[in-house]
Amino acid sequence: MFISDIKRVVEQVSRDKGINREILIKALEEALVSAARKKFGGNVDIEVRYNESSGEIEVFQFKDVAEIVTEPDLQISIEEGRKLDPECEVGDSLGTKMDTSTFGRIAAQSAKQVIIQKMKDAERDAVYSGFIDRKGEIINGIVQRFDRNDIIVNLGHTEGILPAREQIPKESYRRGDRIRAYIIDVLYDTRGPQIVLSRTHPDFLIALFKTEVPEINEGIVSIIGATREPGVRAKFAVTSNDSDIDPVGACVGMKGSRVQNVVQELRGEKIDIIPYHIDPARFVCNALAPAEISRVIIDEEDRSMEVIVPDEFLSIAIGKKGQNVRLASKLTKWHLDVISETRYSEAMQDGYDSLVSLPDVGISLADALYEKGFFSAHELSKASVEDLIQLRDITEEKAIQLIEAAKEYIISKNHADETSKEAILEESDVDDDISNVSDSPKASEDQPGSDEDVAKQTILTNDKEADSAEQ
Repeated sequence: MFISDIKRVVEQVSRDKGINREILIKALEEALVSAARKKFGGNVDIEVRYNESSGEIEVFQFKDVAEIVTEPDLQISIEEGRKLDPECEVGDSLGTKMDTSTFGRIAAQSAKQVIIQKMKDAERDAVYSGFIDRKGEIINGIVQRFDRNDIIVNLGHTEGILPAREQIPKESYRRGDRIRAYIIDVLYDTRGPQIVLSRTHPDFLIALFKTEVPEINEGIVSIIGATREPGVRAKFAVTSNDSDIDPVGACVGMKGSRVQNVVQELRGEKIDIIPYHIDPARFVCNALAPAEISRVIIDEEDRSMEVIVPDEFLSIAIGKKGQNVRLASKLTKWHLDVISETRYSEAMQDGYDSLVSLPDVGISLADALYEKGFFSAHELSKASVEDLIQLRDITEEKAIQLIEAAKEYIISKNHADETSKEAILEESDVDDDISNVSDSPKASEDQPGSDEDVAKQTILTNDKEADSAEQ
């Protein structure tokens, strides 16, 4: 089989699709083997060779030389064999060149399907091997088409997909627009695009800063973490291993040039650059900026912090719809509970009162428990005997009595709260019954309406009288 421009075709396909030319040639050879077997059956011994210099793909059928031919597709007589090779003997294998034009339409179609499938497999392998090492990079592309809410992006040799969940809300694109995204995954076995892109991933923000801030690439400024609510706000924590370089200033740039480039790429998303501190409490205070922090109470076991702020800074610390404290919690990886000083003082006073209300607990003992870190009867109920006997004049027996008294207080308080809730619900049901009775037609006729209803009725009556006077 001779194709005059087969070299050009192979080289062009290899260049355009990024497929190794050896794989393409092998696909052509396997396709011709499939076509020959389709035509002559599966028992024939077929071998295909590609001649690099002439551009010819030769197909040979091999037969064994035999004295008596029992299988014509696999054997050739000694007389016929010596016409091909005068020196052949019984048992030798002789190859004859086949005319591929006799393979037929069905065989040719089968060969075409094999070539297409092999090229798809080779293209998939080439894309996977070419992009698997680029996972975690930023890539530029052009919006090619839309698949429902997903965006298919032309990346040159292949396509990428930007799923709807990875798109910044309220961000719109048209066909032909340039788009910049982050490679979050490279799939191997898939019918659609193999490159999965994202514009909402926190690492996209990190990658953008790496392109804008040379100190990050040089290793002077380190990125601790980032968290985002895409399109709205983000927090970005950095630190520096050089005391002469301010990590926040390096990321902001001269007159904010560096951070503004990132903001523009993210369509106006607000970015808080946070200086990292090894002390978790200081780090949390930095993350909640610009709110001022009065004090921080740390619970190492539950990895949570109670953050007390001045009353005027409560809304700033929490942020719109809890956005600021939510992002700070994700960035610091601590559960944060932000409360005002007024509420904290009331809670502390209530806790102190609960201690004083326990039997055999006076003001002096309550103060001692308070100083030890037991701020309420609830915390005292969870204390251990070993913790309490460290207090002055507290014996083991006294410690057990205090813990039991605190537990009984909590139980009785919970019971009282439930009783109060039931009473409120019963009162609400009675009010509903009264309301239903008052809404009945009979009650409406017998009872006078509200002041507002009387006023409306008077206005209507006056309007009717005025209309009659005009007539």
